[in-house]
Amino acid sequence: MDKSVVLIAEELSPATVTALGPDIEVRHCAGAGREALLAALPEADAVLVRSATRMDAEAIAVATRLKVIGRAGVGLDNVDVAAATRAGVMVVNAPTSNIVSAAELTVGLLLAVARNIPQADAALKEGQWQRSRYTGVELSGKTLGIIGLGRIGSLVARRMEAFGMRLLAYDPYVQPEYAAQSGVRTTGLDELLAEADFLTVHLPRTSETTGLIGFDALHKVKPGVRIVNAARGGIVDEAELYAALKEGRVAGAAVDVFATEPCTDSPLFALDNVVVTPHLGAGTAEAQERAGAVVAASVRQALSGRFVPEAVNVRMGAVDGELDPWLALTEQLGRLFTATAGSLPRQLRVRADGEIAAHDTAALELAAVRGALGGVAEGVSYVNAPLIAQERGVGTELVSGPDSPVHRSLVTLSGVLPSGEEVSVAGTLTGLNSGRRLVEVCGFAVDLPLTGNVVFFRTSDRQGLFGAVTDALDGIPLTGLQIAHGSPAGNEVLLALSVGRPVAQEVLDDVATRIDATRGWSFEQSA
Repeated sequence: MDKSVVLIAEELSPATVTALGPDIEVRHCAGAGREALLAALPEADAVLVRSATRMDAEAIAVATRLKVIGRAGVGLDNVDVAAATRAGVMVVNAPTSNIVSAAELTVGLLLAVARNIPQADAALKEGQWQRSRYTGVELSGKTLGIIGLGRIGSLVARRMEAFGMRLLAYDPYVQPEYAAQSGVRTTGLDELLAEADFLTVHLPRTSETTGLIGFDALHKVKPGVRIVNAARGGIVDEAELYAALKEGRVAGAAVDVFATEPCTDSPLFALDNVVVTPHLGAGTAEAQERAGAVVAASVRQALSGRFVPEAVNVRMGAVDGELDPWLALTEQLGRLFTATAGSLPRQLRVRADGEIAAHDTAALELAAVRGALGGVAEGVSYVNAPLIAQERGVGTELVSGPDSPVHRSLVTLSGVLPSGEEVSVAGTLTGLNSGRRLVEVCGFAVDLPLTGNVVFFRTSDRQGLFGAVTDALDGIPLTGLQIAHGSPAGNEVLLALSVGRPVAQEVLDDVATRIDATRGWSFEQSA
């Protein structure tokens, strides 16, 4: 079996390659330029980037084998997530890998801008002893305004509390009780701007946050405020910040991120009360190693076809580890449902009963949709399955209940076809190894392992049926047979035959005619 190809487009830590493992073919094009990237992408199953490589719609379009884009870091400004989703390409990142590094850099920049450390360092190295020129201010007793109290903002708050600062935060998505755990009082943006002696920004850049600290905000700030932006460029309007610094409304600023990067020329660079760094928020050995290892693990998971709940363009949250084998079972049931139905339903109902209902089973709905669509559409993944279902007019419903009379846990997929026919399949996991078993098809009770190839026929119950089927399947190795009764139709039975190789539909149709079956269908099951 050919190895999956992972293209590393930027310099990443050695831990990244180690985490990918020996069964992955790793190729590099770091620093080779756009043309080299586009030339290498058609053979890549996955690509790993940091912040410089643009995985836009053009790059995604040429990467016809691509299954996953891994961003070794947090921000996704350089990845067209919408284009990836349409193409069924999973996007994974490492959202917590650099939060400590970013918080610590913010603390460093706060101290630097308060005490003029970089300016004094540069002057002294030029032979200038200027103690009075670089007199600073203390942090203790001052008010720190934190815009965005997420993971990084909360870490900054805890660290600055130790400096004796009064902490305010503006974040409309954070409950006051949560903020209070970090010693922070939440407030409106205008109140925060009016009271803060120091201001830090910890937001993603979106259409709503771009320019948030612009002309209006910088005319509402407390005179003499010092501003730190180590989040994303463009949230603080650089032109307006320059004007506020020149006018003295803002006493100082520290800027790690810029609207356009790399940035090597800015009016801010000419101001002595500004500290600048080249996007160093994640620039620690520890953060880079964590980011590479985390995203490599997600890439391996995605390449194996498994569900990656942390993917940014998958509509599910974290998945309980005990639910993992049920995802694979449900996806198989989805494929069997489509094979049994011969078409897609208007509404696919996913039901989880028994002990499994105690878990968050939302991911089962996604697995069922992926499986059901996989038999009728190409390139269906956990990413684009909901989009494809919407395009094909297939709705979904998830139901769960604590009771399962026969099995400890049971997953059932059911739906009504445009013809009005109702189709259902059900499965469970058994034994120490959680073996997947099929236990019901359209109301017929069966007991089949979900491995190998199985063909099904619905026909009337009569003597000589077994012989008629084996005669009709002449030349096709038959390894097992079940005749299931109990259909609502009364005299009808379901024949389930394990066969040694896949059977073409025209052969099934011929056999169905010869044994007077309503229809015949096959299902090639994976282990």
